[in-house]
Amino acid sequence: MADGNASPSADVVGSLAYLVAAGDDACYRVYPPSSGRPAYSPAMHRFDMPITDCRPLQRDLRLDREGFELHAHASTFGDVLDARRVESDYYPEMGQWLRRLVGAETVVVFDHNVRSAAGAARGQVGVRAPVDAVHDDYTEASGPRRAAELLDAHGLGHLKDRRVAMINIWRPLHGPVLDLPLTLCAAPSVAPQDLVATPIHHYMEDRLDAPSHSGEIYSARHNPAHRWYYVSAMRADEVLVFKGYDSRTDVARYVPHTAFAHPDCPARFTPRESIEVRTVVVYPERA
Repeated sequence: MADGNASPSADVVGSLAYLVAAGDDACYRVYPPSSGRPAYSPAMHRFDMPITDCRPLQRDLRLDREGFELHAHASTFGDVLDARRVESDYYPEMGQWLRRLVGAETVVVFDHNVRSAAGAARGQVGVRAPVDAVHDDYTEASGPRRAAELLDAHGLGHLKDRRVAMINIWRPLHGPVLDLPLTLCAAPSVAPQDLVATPIHHYMEDRLDAPSHSGEIYSARHNPAHRWYYVSAMRADEVLVFKGYDSRTDVARYVPHTAFAHPDCPARFTPRESIEVRTVVVYPERA
């Protein structure tokens, strides 16, 4: 482990949690931090994987090829624990920026996650721990279903015949991130058989005996061909933009991702805290 406040080295080997097997009972259960119940995941096995710093490759990354991009973007919004203000101020800011970035007809920002290991451990309302499992937020079934639901809910059902994509925007709340960076798997390195559809159940504070809603995400089986990337010492004025689903089948569609413990994290560091917004993007082109 490095000393002082030195930044960690760039390319590293990280321990990533992959799905062991997909049994009938394999699922995720997500409880509110205030419940004191830890999130439940299917059985995982750790594999050491090379993780490349994508900073030197930033200009070459393409959302429709690798499935993710790194961009400079400073935001003046800061009160991420005020969910109403996040929705009223941060959602429009990021939605408008993303629409310009990808040339979309419209972008609907519909959800966000604030993550902090320390905050989640304290049961801080609205804060969850970083996810320690390789996954993608949608599947071939849940991606189009969720997109259609959101477009209908926002009075945009007439756009369901267009190309749609589920795209996330991830930002540190402060930097540099030295302990638990986000790592992303380049879409071309993921084979269809690597992805396993897995139920996910979400619980609310007022009812912990039954899920408030359920969905389906992809877990991932280990494949040594996977190519993993992260951003060294990522700052709050930078964002990672990455795919969760795309209705177009000849481009990057799914990007498995997870947090990982940086092996060269210095002894003194500011723990990672982050905000991620989820969007449905409607392109001008027809599906």
